[in-house]
Amino acid sequence: MTTTRRDDATAQPSLPRQIHARLREAIIRGAYPQGHRLAEVRIADELAVSRVPLREAVPMLEMEGFVVTSPRRGAVVTTWTSELIHDLFDLREVLEVGAAGLAARAVARGAPVEPIERALQHSHAVVEAGDPYEIAEASTLFHQAIVDTTGNALMQASMRSVSGRVQWLFTLTSELDVHDAFHDHVELAQAIAVGNERMAEALAFAHIERDREPSFAVLHQPITPERAAAAADASTTLR
Repeated sequence: MTTTRRDDATAQPSLPRQIHARLREAIIRGAYPQGHRLAEVRIADELAVSRVPLREAVPMLEMEGFVVTSPRRGAVVTTWTSELIHDLFDLREVLEVGAAGLAARAVARGAPVEPIERALQHSHAVVEAGDPYEIAEASTLFHQAIVDTTGNALMQASMRSVSGRVQWLFTLTSELDVHDAFHDHVELAQAIAVGNERMAEALAFAHIERDREPSFAVLHQPITPERAAAAADASTTLR
């Protein structure tokens, strides 16, 4: 029997990809903190899976920057450093500032702005709900929508390759004023909607730079009761 394209689109992700998605969320939520070793036997037991698909999932996490692997220790959750934070912000500036201008140009030439507006509406809903993970995910999707609007396949692929780390850092810095960030998103979406390239670029740059220095607080961040509770909830979902 031939598999149709529709069947492919609605098919369940493979088991390794499901494991990857669950571990990725658990790391972002803090169930597995920075520097934590992902013990293969224990993780397989928590997920109720064999070690074979787990071993296939780990390289996906490593490719996205969530873990580092070594022959002796296996997979260890990446530890954020000042260099990593600077590198990520530098990359965001190169990618997202340029994308904001190109998205505005594309909209001025007839590209639909609705995907950006839908992402903005979703972001507003989750900001009101107050879950740090959901807020960070929505913010990341908003920026991805801008990059997608450019129509530039290489920029889109580049953004997707770092979106996980962006979301992770957004979650870790959830104590920053999310309402200010949402206001930035509103202004940026408006500039893109009217096709103002220079304004869109300036707003994107200011939005990114405003959060650069405060993000270094994650290097010395204590585990608050709220974070511990959130991590415990995330850990429970693995079982």
